[in-house]
Amino acid sequence: MEQTGQKTTRRQLLSTIGVLGGTALLYNMMTTLGYAAETQFAGPPNLSGAKKGASVIVLGAGLAGMLAAYELTKAGYKVQILEYQGRAGGRNWSLYGGDTYTELGGATQKVGFAPGNYMNPGPWRIPHHHRTLLHYCKSFGVALEPFIQFNHNAYVHNVGAFGGKPQRFKALAADFEGNVAELLGKALDQKSLDAEVTAEDRDRLKEALREWGMLDKDMRYAKNLRSSEHRGFDRPPGGGVNGAPTPSDVFALHDVLDSGIWRNMAFFMNSEFQTTMFQPVGGMGMIGKAFAAKVQPLITYNAKVTKIDQGKKGVTVTYADTGTGAVTEAKADWCVCTIPLTVLSQIESNLSDGLQAAIAAVPYSNSVKIGLEMSRRFWEEDASIYGGHSFTNQEISLISYPNNNFFKDGPAVLLGAFASGMGGYHLAGMTPEQRIEAALAQGSVFHPESYRKEFLNGASVAWNRVPWMLGCCARWTEETREAHYQTLVAMDDRVVLAGEHASYVGCWMEGALLSSIDAITRLHKRALEA
Repeated sequence: MEQTGQKTTRRQLLSTIGVLGGTALLYNMMTTLGYAAETQFAGPPNLSGAKKGASVIVLGAGLAGMLAAYELTKAGYKVQILEYQGRAGGRNWSLYGGDTYTELGGATQKVGFAPGNYMNPGPWRIPHHHRTLLHYCKSFGVALEPFIQFNHNAYVHNVGAFGGKPQRFKALAADFEGNVAELLGKALDQKSLDAEVTAEDRDRLKEALREWGMLDKDMRYAKNLRSSEHRGFDRPPGGGVNGAPTPSDVFALHDVLDSGIWRNMAFFMNSEFQTTMFQPVGGMGMIGKAFAAKVQPLITYNAKVTKIDQGKKGVTVTYADTGTGAVTEAKADWCVCTIPLTVLSQIESNLSDGLQAAIAAVPYSNSVKIGLEMSRRFWEEDASIYGGHSFTNQEISLISYPNNNFFKDGPAVLLGAFASGMGGYHLAGMTPEQRIEAALAQGSVFHPESYRKEFLNGASVAWNRVPWMLGCCARWTEETREAHYQTLVAMDDRVVLAGEHASYVGCWMEGALLSSIDAITRLHKRALEA
């Protein structure tokens, strides 16, 4: 039985949520930015003592492959990189005016953006705690600038609410928290919740509270991975064999109340303050270019890998030149393979049955991004929106405003869609021209007076139609991780896999880098023992 003092304390806590505000914003900030999910990075790997003449072939010049090549070369290994494309960077990619991109099916787009403008089809933001990526950006001279992740003044749109008219986020968030606080206060004080809401609304409110508070299936706030996604892990997620995170203990409610934490929550609800991430100056592809500059002599471009054969003394990789068709064999003592699993599963190899089963077990998600170049920054000039996102339950999912060149005259590119799920697949099935039209039609709900009027040109990338990826990123489940993850990341005789798919930080560049460091560290140890 609860004591009277405990009841009073809980009522005080619930009432302050609505009065002082900030909880919804804090939870949104922490889950989106990953503030509580520090990653495992203790500095570059120590690969001392490499045997003279030892060699490694790296498959793929994405970030994972280039980092592996960079650190292995520093350690004294002889390294060669085979890359399918005519450029390095993989999903770390920006499209600029004058670029040409051809997707599966043959549709070709020539990007018409003005000089200096770009869209990032893949990664587009860097959390502050992705310390591996930030370390190498600093080391390789990649200039970063703020990415405005959260904007109180942007819009939220739902076709079934407010007659389909978008509302400012700050108004909806404040009203949601205030109403929840009032309803819960009445429920505790008067036992009148049933009189205040319908059965349908009560169920929706319960689900909202579950997601908002990171509660478990029994509506309890407890020590688990779900709650740790907000508060932080005892062992953060990482890459490779020991990548699994460990949840942290939760504080007692009395201790939380003593801290006065709600005052800090209210601070972030002030309209003058926003949260930031980072982006490279000039486009996300600047990171791939900086990595490539460190390993450029090692890369063989336009090399389509057709066979991976490992034996007792080394690894032989067969590849064809995508231009001439000429077939070549490359040999090395060891192999780091960063090829996406969607593609790797189609390449002939003598990898172990267990590893091949693991490769085949992991599906990839799809997403569609659409960049729209507008003749002026009407979102700034007319709506006072500087960076951040406006959200919708239409297929495009959101529009994201550029985070650079604020107040500048002339054309600017906004992200007109970041679609996933069924919306992503529907848009992916369209022609590039149809995708642009869909993005204009759906995005016009936010800026009806300007969206079509100011539109100049656009470009789109549907990741399941990207020839060298066939999807966006790996989507593990608890079941597939339990059955296949450790097999996927283990040394398979002389071959080891790396990439975001070989980490617990999936779909992020950080995961690719962490898995690469883990993979080459274990490869180096095996090489010393051989």
